[in-house]
Amino acid sequence: MQLRGNWNYPTSIRFGAGRIKELPEAVRAAGMKRPLFVTDPRLAAMPMVKNALASLEAASIGCAVFSDVRPNPVAANVEAGVRMLKAGGHDGVIAFGGGSALDVGKVVAFMAGQTRPMWDFEDIGDWWTRADPDGIAPIVAVPTTAGTGSEVGRAGVITDEDTHTKKVIFHPLMMPKVTICDPELTVGMPPSITAGTGMDAFAHCLEAYCGPFYHPLADGIAVEGMRLVKETLDRAVARGSDIEARAHMMSAAAMGATAFQKALGAIHSLSHPVGALYDTHHGMTNGVFMPYVLAFNRPAIEEKIARLAAFLGLEASFNAFLEFVLDLRQRIGVPHTLKDFGVDDTKADLIAQMAPKDPTAGGNPVPLDEAGALRIFRAAYEGRL
Repeated sequence: MQLRGNWNYPTSIRFGAGRIKELPEAVRAAGMKRPLFVTDPRLAAMPMVKNALASLEAASIGCAVFSDVRPNPVAANVEAGVRMLKAGGHDGVIAFGGGSALDVGKVVAFMAGQTRPMWDFEDIGDWWTRADPDGIAPIVAVPTTAGTGSEVGRAGVITDEDTHTKKVIFHPLMMPKVTICDPELTVGMPPSITAGTGMDAFAHCLEAYCGPFYHPLADGIAVEGMRLVKETLDRAVARGSDIEARAHMMSAAAMGATAFQKALGAIHSLSHPVGALYDTHHGMTNGVFMPYVLAFNRPAIEEKIARLAAFLGLEASFNAFLEFVLDLRQRIGVPHTLKDFGVDDTKADLIAQMAPKDPTAGGNPVPLDEAGALRIFRAAYEGRL
């Protein structure tokens, strides 16, 4: 089967090995003539970025590179990017990289023509309607990891350093105009990053599927995304050059972000404050919390998880699915506990206070309060299921 296609769900996606060559065409299709190229410092020095910039230059598309992006990006990264975009007269953004670069690039494009502070557009109620839609610059997204799915998302996650909280900046027009998903760009990912980003994709699909709202379209996408992870994440971690595994994981990442328009839950509600306070890798943090959140949510999701297990070729039971998750984590090197992950418990009470306030908490199938968040944290710290 040829793993290649042109998709328009949820946006225009050019999927397939080698399709990064179409970047100049994608930029023109998005209506840009002089984009700002947003990436991270590590990628900025790599051949894939140099080659992308060379292809743009050959097509007479001028651009500048902005790479002041932290692994857990902060407001200062966005503000610096907006200043560079305005100073250079750029008419859009190429967001190129993992979730951090994609999120910063998208929020820079969003903030390009806004007059209100960025935090005024946090994903709370209808705050997104405060934005001037004419001030949002177009975006072309190019993921180089297979996890966040930010390339097909309408939001960016930015850390507020004043409060040590991760905040979701949202607007429907933050969706990239064109996305290029080229699995060849993920071949160089180290096994640990492949594992962490893969668990992020799996968490997105799992929490979307378990969410308490009615959205069968999202459920179907989430279930198939989890099947792809089950069948190919091991391969991608063990053999980084396996382009078929890389392609399926890139699909699963986009599927997860498409599905989680329905819901996320306590995995993310807890991962966000831990990431903000300890600067941990987001996807790996999700992987650490996953079985403990499953156990916490069991009363509300047991029947649904049994159906999922049957679809995945497991025994049709909650226990079989939980065992699969534990086994997968062990095989790909996800720490079993927060303690193993290097996270101490000195801020447990603070994290428990922060988690229920996270915008993802409302999608958890069991209502998440401070006591429940602390219970999950303690279980994840001590390894109790």
